[in-house]
Amino acid sequence: MAKRDDYEQKTERLLLPIMERTGFELVDVEYVKEGSNYYLRAYIDKEGGITIDDCELVSRELSDLLDAEDFIPEAYYLEVSSPGLGRQLKKEKDFARSIGEEVEVKLYQPMDKKKEFEGVLESFDEKNIMLRCSETETLTIPRERIAIIKLAIHF
Repeated sequence: MAKRDDYEQKTERLLLPIMERTGFELVDVEYVKEGSNYYLRAYIDKEGGITIDDCELVSRELSDLLDAEDFIPEAYYLEVSSPGLGRQLKKEKDFARSIGEEVEVKLYQPMDKKKEFEGVLESFDEKNIMLRCSETETLTIPRERIAIIKLAIHF
């Protein structure tokens, strides 16, 4: 297991009791390097949306637990935030919650000479998603070909 995956899983385990107690949902945890800095990010949500105070509460509790466990030897920045409007769909519950929503899909390699699609997520299973692109066109896209799938944002 890569250290990134290990750090993310251990952080998730620390966060789950906090999520249960507060009634928040843990959307995702990521450990990434950007430039010369490492970031440990936790994305949380709740019905009606997350506030800055919610993020601060979780950040303080998680920070104390991370200091006690001390499993990340590198210096890093801890960030706790909302997943935002254009949230990525990563887990099965993300896909289930997004049925009927408009999504943007970017592929690793072209399909029908295109790498980007937008449409309504009709359904999904462990191997494919069904994307309604128009009144007459529904695509079946293998999940293994998807680089990123996220909620579409229109202003």
